[in-house]
Formats: sequence, C-alpha cells, structure tokens
Amino acid sequence: MPTAASAVAAGLAALHAGKSREALADFQQAIRADPSNAAANLYAATAALELYEGQLAVGYAEKARQLDPSDWKVDTTLVAAYAEAGMKQQRDALRARLRALHAAGTGEDAHARDARLANGFLLEMFPVESHGTAYQVDAVEYFEPMGEMRTYYRFLVRQADGRLVWEIDVESNNFDERSWAQAHSGEAAAGERQFQLIGHGESAQGREVDYRMFTGKPDYDAFRAMVVTILEQQPPAAPAQ
Repeated sequence: MPTAASAVAAGLAALHAGKSREALADFQQAIRADPSNAAANLYAATAALELYEGQLAVGYAEKARQLDPSDWKVDTTLVAAYAEAGMKQQRDALRARLRALHAAGTGEDAHARDARLANGFLLEMFPVESHGTAYQVDAVEYFEPMGEMRTYYRFLVRQADGRLVWEIDVESNNFDERSWAQAHSGEAAAGERQFQLIGHGESAQGREVDYRMFTGKPDYDAFRAMVVTILEQQPPAAPAQ
C-alpha cells in the first residue's frame, strides 16, 4: 500500500494535469493511510471543488481546519467549499473572518501575517453553460478594491481545459463615484455606490465590453447573478491573450 506521502505526491501530479477525479482518489488513499494528514485533507477538498462536489469539499476542508487551525489557506479553501455547497451563512461568516485576519495581519501571528500579504481570495468556483459550451468561473473577492478602477470582484472564465477566455470585473472607481455621490447623496449615505461590469477578452463585441452600470451595495450574490446572465447570453469567447 502506498504511503500517505507518495499518495499525496501522485494526487498533486494528477491535480496539476487537470485530472481532478484521479487526484481525489489519490488524496483519499493518503487520508486512509494517515487520517491526521491535514495537507491530504486540504488537497482532497481542492479536488472535490474542481469536481463541483461542494458537500464533499466541505467535509475535507473542515477536517483540515480541525487538524491545522493555524493555516489561513485552509480557510480560503473552506470558504469556496461553503459557497459551492450553497452554505451562505457559513460562507459569509468565514469571509468576515478572512477580512478580519487581513486587517489584523501586522502582529506576531503568522496566520494573520500571511493573510495580510494577500490581495484577496478565491470565493467560489461554479460552472456556466453558454451556447453548448461548459465554462468554469473562478470568482475572486478582494480585501480592498484593487487598482485605479477599484475592482471589488473578478470573475475568471475558463474553458474545460483550464484556458482563460474571459474576465469580468466589478468596478467602482473613485473619479466617477464622486460625481455620482454628489447627485445621489441619500443613496451614498446608505452605503450604496455606482458600479460597472466590465468584460476583458476576445468576443464578438471586442476585447473590452462595458456591460452595464448600476447602483447598489457591494453584494456578491447580486454580482454573481449578473455575470451568469451575461455569460449565458453572450457568444462564445476566444482564449484571452
């Protein structure tokens, strides 16, 4: 029987080759050999996520967290597992924990310091079918809006082989926001902002598409629903350059 270490190594090779089902079997073998192996449980959660088996991913990620509560990367896998499993309450509680770690990451706690160095985390992986083609969407949440255009969320659209074909950003830049807030002081005081959904990549509409402008609060689930609708309606994209 292979050792836990050799099974993990085989699983990582399969995972990197895009063979998620094979990788999951290897990681499960490693767990059988060493149930207290936190890394094997974490990798099994990752493989399950790629197979869209959210509940299975939750089980392995929660076990990894139990075995190694000091590794913040376990939480970044667990939050995606909660999202994939539809466990929104647990997802949002863990998002808040990750944000707190990021904000507090200046002390001696290595867990918090690692979180402070990150710009954000993978919040969810989900499939979308458009014009007969299946895509995987990786949704990234940033701890703080990124760049000059202040990107709150980024949705990376990949083909089945993993190639990036499209990117949709949720933006709210301060330049446009100032003039909007002056004209809509009540909404601004209530925490609303003006947002844009901007697409980047090759499509029938061009390399950059301004999909829509709207106002509201930075609600991930609302943005996700908009992105799904866009992807279901737009023509297939060519691989991004």
